[in-house]
Amino acid sequence: MNVSKYKRGYFMPPCPSYDWAKREYVDKAPVWCSVDLRDGNQALINPMRLDEKVEFFTRLVAMGFKEIEIGFPAASDTEYAFCRKLIEDGLIPDDVTIQVLTQAREHIIKKTFEAVRGAKKAIVHLYNSTSVAQREQVFKKSKAEIKKIAAEGARLLKRLADQTDGCFLFEYSPESFTGTEPEYALEVCNEVLDIFAPTPDKKVIVNLPVTVEMSLPHVYACQVEYMCKHLHGRENVIVSLHPHNDRGTGIADAELGLLAGADRVEGTLFGNGERTGNADIVTLGMNMAMHGVDPLLDFSRLPEMVEAYERLTGMPVSPRQPYAGALVFTAFSGSHQDAIAKGLACREQAGGGVWSVPYLPIDPKDVGRNYEGDVIRINSQSGKGGIGYILEQQYGFSLPPKMREHVGYAIKSVSDKAHRELSVTEVRDAFINTYVNVLSPLELIEHTFDKKEGKVSVAMRLLYNGKPVTWQGCGNGQLDAAFNAIKEALHLSYNITDYTEHALESGSGSRACAYVGLQEGANGKQSYGAGIDTDIMAASVKALLSAVNNLGV
Repeated sequence: MNVSKYKRGYFMPPCPSYDWAKREYVDKAPVWCSVDLRDGNQALINPMRLDEKVEFFTRLVAMGFKEIEIGFPAASDTEYAFCRKLIEDGLIPDDVTIQVLTQAREHIIKKTFEAVRGAKKAIVHLYNSTSVAQREQVFKKSKAEIKKIAAEGARLLKRLADQTDGCFLFEYSPESFTGTEPEYALEVCNEVLDIFAPTPDKKVIVNLPVTVEMSLPHVYACQVEYMCKHLHGRENVIVSLHPHNDRGTGIADAELGLLAGADRVEGTLFGNGERTGNADIVTLGMNMAMHGVDPLLDFSRLPEMVEAYERLTGMPVSPRQPYAGALVFTAFSGSHQDAIAKGLACREQAGGGVWSVPYLPIDPKDVGRNYEGDVIRINSQSGKGGIGYILEQQYGFSLPPKMREHVGYAIKSVSDKAHRELSVTEVRDAFINTYVNVLSPLELIEHTFDKKEGKVSVAMRLLYNGKPVTWQGCGNGQLDAAFNAIKEALHLSYNITDYTEHALESGSGSRACAYVGLQEGANGKQSYGAGIDTDIMAASVKALLSAVNNLGV
């Protein structure tokens, strides 16, 4: 790559200020404006139909957007018809303001006002390009001529607003702001502000678009701060951001721009937009939420919104898209699963409180996701913690700690051989088939215990490799007696190292589950088994036999 042909195309403001860097985080939600139906729609290979745009609009309203840019009415019949439908059919709630875009060209501005005629409240968004590249290569006009285009467009907006039925607010964008000299961008914006003459009751929006990302985000923050400090009548001006994502830092541009004094953000759901897209409002809003700041938008049903978005736009949401992607809360790694499982257990024991779970910056349930099936999923990279968590949370198996590791390796082996992820039912089935009530080579037919003088004796009728046998033994307790009978008959040199039990269900007739671990000598081979029965002692003996069977005797 010949990088010598590239150079920095942005401009730092004169005497740049870094007051924005003294702020730690964005401490309040900005005014959000969704541009999904304009910027996002024009980025689609097949733009949305009228009915699809109506559905998308209603979903944006339900999420809590109070300002929605619905299109470029002069661009096509569909865009014009959509605007008229929303107004004429009364589909715009009283607390929602629609926004329409227009170039600073007379016939386009006039067509735009025809489209918004009768609107209860609409923002008319005027723009023209101001950058060096646009001035020199596209328009071939001087700074004075470009400023005149903006001024004439502003005057026409003001005149038509007075002549058209409806309530209208104004927005101005120096398009390609990031490639414009800040002093010149300020000059043009102040010229437009002087024409609009904003008041406290009728503020004007000055939008500073990152039409193309050209710099590190801190440069944009300095540009925004410069504009905020020098705009005419700043108290009556709403400074808006419209970051694109050419360098992959659209979120950072928006966040640092807010720290620099901006009041408003234009963006799209999941970052859809031309080229590399726009700033993702879901990410921006949830970034605020994870700092304890209410984004004033409802993200509680993100999976539902993802489904609708993909259906209406034909665009996929990446499985790694922050907060919304199918895999963003998912841990396959064993160490991650173990930490998450322990963190969730600590939170449950503490009864809630401030969210602090390893590897999960937010509670997945806050955006409509589940711990089971979303957070911990099982493949060959998984570990004992995740597998144990699935078995316990989904099916009630509370494995002893040492057994979890043994079970983890066994189930990972199943996934490894299959070369794929296992479903939760497959995890359960693999556990049951390997460990629970294993019937070969030993199968229990019946057993009887007898206690005399502090000792317990047992008589066990079994099938051993399909042949009936009767074994007897004694010990300090029932399980000890049963194991001694088996050890003596099979000449085993193992000891019981683990034994736990619990109820699988509550109420009369519920089943019990028992777990037994065996080990040869102090550091020898280990084996585990589990038993399920309505009788706890029968479950324990079945667990013991399962562990013995897993020795391969």
